[in-house]
Amino acid sequence: MSESSAHRASLAQALFKPDSIALVGVSDDPGKTAGRPLQYLRQAGFAGAIYNVNPGRETVQGEKAYPSLSALPAVPDHAFILTNTELAMAAVEECGRLGVAVATILATGFSESGPQGVEREQRLAEIAGRYGIRILGPSSLGVISLHNNLVLTANAAFAEPDLPKGGVFCASHSGSLIGALTSRGRERGIGFNGLVSVGSEVDLSIGEICEATLDDPAITGYLLFLESTRHADTLRRFAIAAAARGKPVVAYKLGRSEVAAELAVSHTGALAGEDAVADTFLKDCGIARTDTFEGLLEALPLLARVPLMPAQRRPAVGVVTTTGGGAAMAVDQLGIRGVNVVGPSEHTLQRLADAGVHVAAGRIIDLTMAGTRYEVMKATLDIMQSAPEFDLVLAAVGSSARSRPELAVKPVIDSIDGGKPLACFIVPEAPEALRRLTDAGVPNFRTPETCGDVIAAAFQRRWPATVMPPALPAGEAMALDEAQAYALFQQAGVPHAPFAVLDPDQPVPALAFDYPVVAKVLDKDIGHKSDVGGVRLNIADAEALAAAMAAIRDAVQGRLPDTRVSRILVQPMRRGLGEVLVGFRRDPQVGPLVMLAAGGVLTEIYRDRALRLAPVTLEAARDMVGEVRALQALAGFRGQAKGDLEAVAEAVVAVSRLAVLDDANVLEAEINPLMVFAEGEGVLAVDALIQQQR
Repeated sequence: MSESSAHRASLAQALFKPDSIALVGVSDDPGKTAGRPLQYLRQAGFAGAIYNVNPGRETVQGEKAYPSLSALPAVPDHAFILTNTELAMAAVEECGRLGVAVATILATGFSESGPQGVEREQRLAEIAGRYGIRILGPSSLGVISLHNNLVLTANAAFAEPDLPKGGVFCASHSGSLIGALTSRGRERGIGFNGLVSVGSEVDLSIGEICEATLDDPAITGYLLFLESTRHADTLRRFAIAAAARGKPVVAYKLGRSEVAAELAVSHTGALAGEDAVADTFLKDCGIARTDTFEGLLEALPLLARVPLMPAQRRPAVGVVTTTGGGAAMAVDQLGIRGVNVVGPSEHTLQRLADAGVHVAAGRIIDLTMAGTRYEVMKATLDIMQSAPEFDLVLAAVGSSARSRPELAVKPVIDSIDGGKPLACFIVPEAPEALRRLTDAGVPNFRTPETCGDVIAAAFQRRWPATVMPPALPAGEAMALDEAQAYALFQQAGVPHAPFAVLDPDQPVPALAFDYPVVAKVLDKDIGHKSDVGGVRLNIADAEALAAAMAAIRDAVQGRLPDTRVSRILVQPMRRGLGEVLVGFRRDPQVGPLVMLAAGGVLTEIYRDRALRLAPVTLEAARDMVGEVRALQALAGFRGQAKGDLEAVAEAVVAVSRLAVLDDANVLEAEINPLMVFAEGEGVLAVDALIQQQR
């Protein structure tokens, strides 16, 4: 066993299979928050030793109590600290001195409570580093491992006994949500393997905890409730390993509302946006992100049957139904999420007719009442699952699912192992039909919204790249001027327009390129040149260039009195078929990102862009080109001339290499615009910004 495997096994043992537990500050009242864990552990039948620590009592809930951790007859594997904030700090310190493997902290009052709380978290991190103890929380409601009869939690939802056991492992930033998930999961027949309330992640993160469970064969998939993407490196490492093992991961992440990102010198930060970055991160890690809470619970059966793709593509779904209106609701929800619902081909229609199934050509195969007969629905599903035009088949079942559940869903159940992934949307309220589908392992949905949500999330995942760029060492940010930026972009493989650097106070020399030209102020501290009057276009000759440079100098120095304009960058005026923005930035949470967007001054308004974790492959860059709506005009739309979109994709790949370019230490970079010429004629960078780390 490798050192990393041994570490994961040791952590999993202490978290989910401890031989002994200490309940520090446990209450004698089982109705109180601090009294629940003892009650739940006994109720679940936990077989290990339980040590009750309460300095004010000799017994707790009828069991022996000890005055301190040091007074215990043995060092426990796991301590659940149920005290207030200050006493919790002392208890963690004592756990560290004694050699306790894991301490879970229930208390709040840490970073969320202001500077004093931040200082407490720093002290916890120092204790963890000094003693090697692992800390879960603070603000953690505990851990549950149903197969090990471990219900180590203060969550009142776990007073309910006999939770269904299964293969789903759930990790949540919110402790209360694990109770909501189990109660909702019970109604949907979902069995859990384990659940963990992660809290503030002062030490153990969601990614590291999930990673520790990967080699458990009883765990078949992961369900995550995320409030942030802190510790993205461990989450990404876990996701890569989960994909390699064929264990699907689904997440519900808070924060869909847009929050402006901090800007450096470019548009890239504003265009990326906090939630768009998180969304890209999850998809590029192969994690399905659902928009609905119900979708979070219902996604794993479908994810297990829809393979991860090397790159994103628009899937094609075939829909068969016994109720046209019900199916139309699902089609609508799929459509607004970018999932393409396609009708059967002529060949498929003929095969259906040959089987005695006569339907009209259209986007939905509506069997009407005939579809309530087993042989009709089964024959239709068999043909659709072997038809090449469909990536997934969705069966929408109407009222018969409620009136005759034993018959209505039987053809769907009997088709689950056909040639294509299959899912079922039950239109009426039909719990018995849903239960039968769930028991048979058929992905099924109660609402059209959840149906569309989960199918879209399944196909929007991308196979995770295994290249994880190294983090940059600490240092200060330093801007490059445009000429220096061109040199670094050229090193990465991005072509740029030729240029000359001139002094506005000197005579204009002969240029190595023809007029007309553009002149721009060249200063590393001036990112957006046009905002300070630092750009002049369509300069016809040397005399006009001298005048333009003087005008730039006067305008910039007038607006920025402390700036001395001594250098002007001059380039030939070039006209392409279009222009785009290619950006790069190191997000403080998820790491390097590359972005492709519609170029020009209105870029931030339209927000027409594609994002990926960097570096990217050429295939991924081509997908990004396809996602930017404005670039459809350069793809020969309505007979227009085609732009060199392959060269655009190659430029995106080159910019993304800044993530791994030796000694470049690039924090943020942008080409705006990248001029796009006719097909086969390439692209050119005609403006560039870069910030490096010293």
